[in-house]
Amino acid sequence: DHKRTERDPVWLNDGIYYISDRDGTLNLFKYDFANNSNSQITQHDQWDAKWASGDGAHRVVYEYGGRIALYDTQSQSEQILKINVPDDQVRRTARRVKVGSQVEDFDIAPDGQRAVFTARGDVFSVPVEHGVTRNLTQKATAHDRESAWSPDGRYVAFVSDRSGEEEIYIVDQAGGEARQLTDEKFGRLTDLVWSPDSQNIAFNDQQGYIRTVNLKGDVKEVVHNEYRSASGSHWSPDSQWLTYAANEGNDLSYSVYVWSLKTGKTQRVSDGFFSAFAPKFSPDGQYLYYVSDREFAPQIGSYEWNYVLNRESYVYGVALNKAAANPFAPRNDETTIKADDSKDGGDKDESSDVQVKIDFDGISQRVFKVPSDAANIAWIHVTDDQILQVTTGAFYYGRQSDQTVNLHAFDIKEREGSVLAEDIQGVRIAANNEFAMVRSGGGFQRIALANKDDSESIKTDNMVVYRAPTDEWLVVFDEVWRRFRDFFYVPNMHGYDWEAIRDQYRPLVAHVSTREDLNYLMGEMIAELNVGHAYVSGGDLQAGDRSRVDLLGARFELDEGSKRYRVAHIFNGQNEESKYRSPLTEVGVNVSEGDYILAIDGQDLSAEQNPYELLTDRGRQAVELLVNSKPTSKGARKVLVNPISSEGDLVYLEWVQKNYDYVQEKTDGKVGYLHIPDMGSNGIYEFIKWYYPQIRRQGLVVDVRGNGGGNVSSMLIQRLAKRPLGYGYQAHNKGSETYPPQAFNGHMAALISETSASDGDIFPYFFREAGLGPLIGKLTWGGVVGISGRGPLMDGGDVFVPEFGMGQAGKGWIIEGEGVQ
Repeated sequence: DHKRTERDPVWLNDGIYYISDRDGTLNLFKYDFANNSNSQITQHDQWDAKWASGDGAHRVVYEYGGRIALYDTQSQSEQILKINVPDDQVRRTARRVKVGSQVEDFDIAPDGQRAVFTARGDVFSVPVEHGVTRNLTQKATAHDRESAWSPDGRYVAFVSDRSGEEEIYIVDQAGGEARQLTDEKFGRLTDLVWSPDSQNIAFNDQQGYIRTVNLKGDVKEVVHNEYRSASGSHWSPDSQWLTYAANEGNDLSYSVYVWSLKTGKTQRVSDGFFSAFAPKFSPDGQYLYYVSDREFAPQIGSYEWNYVLNRESYVYGVALNKAAANPFAPRNDETTIKADDSKDGGDKDESSDVQVKIDFDGISQRVFKVPSDAANIAWIHVTDDQILQVTTGAFYYGRQSDQTVNLHAFDIKEREGSVLAEDIQGVRIAANNEFAMVRSGGGFQRIALANKDDSESIKTDNMVVYRAPTDEWLVVFDEVWRRFRDFFYVPNMHGYDWEAIRDQYRPLVAHVSTREDLNYLMGEMIAELNVGHAYVSGGDLQAGDRSRVDLLGARFELDEGSKRYRVAHIFNGQNEESKYRSPLTEVGVNVSEGDYILAIDGQDLSAEQNPYELLTDRGRQAVELLVNSKPTSKGARKVLVNPISSEGDLVYLEWVQKNYDYVQEKTDGKVGYLHIPDMGSNGIYEFIKWYYPQIRRQGLVVDVRGNGGGNVSSMLIQRLAKRPLGYGYQAHNKGSETYPPQAFNGHMAALISETSASDGDIFPYFFREAGLGPLIGKLTWGGVVGISGRGPLMDGGDVFVPEFGMGQAGKGWIIEGEGVQ
């Protein structure tokens, strides 16, 4: 029964003892030799019994609730062993930790003279050029994050879980006691945005709410988007309006909205048909700018006659009132006549106070296009003189290829653009609109918007915390518990009492000795939910750097007679592709199987040494080998080899090639074969490489055994499911073309295994649903509730919560916990 767990068999004198969950909890069971029967031995109902092992006679030990239990089969009694391990508790000891490399988020002071960072759960104020780094919160028992500097420069707002729930706090920019503003159970809070008058803060939560809170702690609800996608909040310059973008429910389209702080009413500004997002008010309050996907210029693929859209976004503006002019109207240069001030009779009132007036009647028709090029625009900001844009370039799955993430500045007056910063990972703008702060190359820079050459690096070297790991571990534990509560794909937590589960496991944190222990404990807690994708990992493991080993794409064996190593096997590889480069097969190397490796980098290699010892931590350089067909130095030759850091791809390629050759031999070349290792960039790579050259075979074996999952199975199913509706012929051409093009016109079957996982489960399920062919192999893993990262834990650890369930009309939830037969 694949729904039952039975494991850890232990053979003793009177039977086989094993762990099983026949009663719902993992307990110790016995198979009796004498009467051929199974019986339950232990009756635990709070903790699972795990990792059973025996002495071969009459005793079994296993883990129970973090302790070791001993069961004696002769006396039929059980006891919990008391074990004392002397320990200096080095990995629990408090120490100073430099956290400048662990920055979660950042902001810049309104005058650009300081920056604020959150790292390792604390909020730091750091000078741009000269001065003292201040730890503003110094709260080892809380995860402070999402810092934002008030426009008046007085406060820094941040999110903290010091109350047990995430709430918004403010602290004086010079330090002191933080003041709590919210007192609710909203969940995970993000995207703190101050109003220009420094009186209100807008913020988001994981349920699709945008709210505001003022300095008195009064909370107002702006919107609850049912598609959990309201984002991009920005205040008007008079602090009376808040704009944001929200999904309209059709997967692609976002619309821009404006909310009134005074009336609480919301009005849509964009047309609701074409996607519009990232809205920003202009400083003069006359315009609202946003990004919209309105460039429909298809690019045609090389392998398939099909299109893809890229660089589809433009920046648009909307005149908020009917009297506002078009800032990009046609220009006509005229002579300016100097005014005679003597006739005015006094000074003019040049009050700079802005009052935003919005005429909603016909507002979606008062749209103008900013005359800049189409791009993949992710974010904008508007100053008096410039429209700043973050562009992401053309996206190649798994990597940005032809363009890095850059910050551009479009000069409104000159109507020309330039690049302010390249290869950035984040940007914040000072409230005075004079400086940008960017994260780039592992560091931070302040850039003057009027002169990009005026740039200062911001040093984070002095960001230091004094931490006892035991103070952080409870914070991390609670954070993981809340993350699952807030993001789990079904609110009923699979019917489990999630609070009771926390109360059961939390006391065990006191017995944790290492960060690995904590991950194990949290892993056991989230496993109670009985779902496939539930992961915690990383954190401050206090682990040293791993060694780097240079590899040659070969296997060695020891010749016992000569006590020398020889090359037993060389992976052929495919040197045309960099990922499959095999060092010993490259042109000019001339090393063959059976050759002896007598020395590495001039050091003699004999049976007393491991050859990999000589290939470890030697820097990034070529390897010099002394090679001979005989185990002697006479006649030996030196060769230089460019090593690789992993042989995994070569091992994989050899396995795939062996399978391909087998299918060719058995079918006389009529049937093709391809393997898809995952449903990500590597999987698409292998599919493109192997599918199109075999598209005219009479059959195709699609192997997804060991597929590690991802999210591209639908792309591959669409291509395999494309069937010929007709054929095209040409004179003097023996072949024919299918309509639609590149359609496979043959039989297919898919191979699956118990390690076909996640999207590797989904692919074979819908392969069969699409009628593409039979599934052959073993029951798949059965985990299809997808995960997403929602930010690091306090000490940099990772937690991934199952957020996206998979269902089918008329069948409800599918595959999860079942697998694909």
